Amino acid sequence: MPPSSDSTSASAKPAATGGVQSLERAFDLLERMADAGGEVGLSELSTSSGLPLPTIHRLMRTLVACGYVRQQPNRRYALGPRLIRLGESASRLLGTWARPYLARLVEETGETANMALLDGDEVVYVAQVPSRHSMRMFTEVGRRVLPHSTGVGKALLANTPDEEVRALLARTGMPAATEKTITTPEGFLQALERVREVGYAVDDNEQEIGVRCLAVSVPDSPTAAAISISGPAGRVTEVATEKIVPLLQEVAADLSVALASTGSGNGNGNGNGGAL
Repeated sequence: MPPSSDSTSASAKPAATGGVQSLERAFDLLERMADAGGEVGLSELSTSSGLPLPTIHRLMRTLVACGYVRQQPNRRYALGPRLIRLGESASRLLGTWARPYLARLVEETGETANMALLDGDEVVYVAQVPSRHSMRMFTEVGRRVLPHSTGVGKALLANTPDEEVRALLARTGMPAATEKTITTPEGFLQALERVREVGYAVDDNEQEIGVRCLAVSVPDSPTAAAISISGPAGRVTEVATEKIVPLLQEVAADLSVALASTGSGNGNGNGNGGAL
C-alpha cells in the first residue's frame, strides 16, 4: 500500500505546471521573503502563501540546511548569504543577454545605452554599450546610485505605491548631485506621475550637469529592470527625444519577450531573441 504520509507525497507530487511542487513552493517562499524585506516569521509566510505551518516548516528547514535561508536568534527566518552568489551570477547573465538589445539602441541613436536593476533601495547598472562618439557618457557596470536622481530610477519606481516610494526615500535620503536634482519626496512623486503619463523617464542634468538620460522599464521582467540611453544634453534634445523614446519602448518590449522565452526553456528563439 502506498504511504499515506503527506510529507512523503507532497515533496514528490508533480505541480500543475509539470514541475515538482515542493520546489515551486520553496521558491515562492523565497520570493515572499524578499517582498517582505528579507526577514519573516513562519506565521506570516503561512498567512501570505496559504500553506500549512508544518509544510512551511519542512521547506524552511531544508532551505536553512542548504544555506539559502538562516534562522535568526529571534526565531524568524532571513534570506541567507548563499543567495548572493546566485544573484550576482544571474545579474551578470542578464546583462549579457541584454547587450544585443543595447547595441541596437547605440546603432540607431548614436548614444550610450544602459541596463539597470533595482537592488534593494539602490539602482545598479548591469550592462552598458558605449556610444561611438568621442564625447560620450560612461557608467561603470556594477555602479550603484540612488534612484531619485536618475532616469532609470524613475522608470523602475514609476509603478511603486507612493507610500513605498516615500519609505525608500526616507531610508536613502535625497542628496543633490547637481542643482537640478529633485530633493523632495513630493517633487519625486510628481516626476513619477509624469513617467506614468508619458511612458518614459527623464534625467535632465539631475545626475550630472550637461547630461540627459531617457529611460523606460522592461515590461514583465523577472526582476525590476530598465533600459536607457544617455548623452550630452546638446544631442539628447527634445527633438531627439521624440525619435528615441519609441525606439526605447520597442527595444524594451523585444527584450521582455526574449527574457520570457528564455525562462520557458524554448530554445528556438526568434530573430530578436536568438542572441539569448
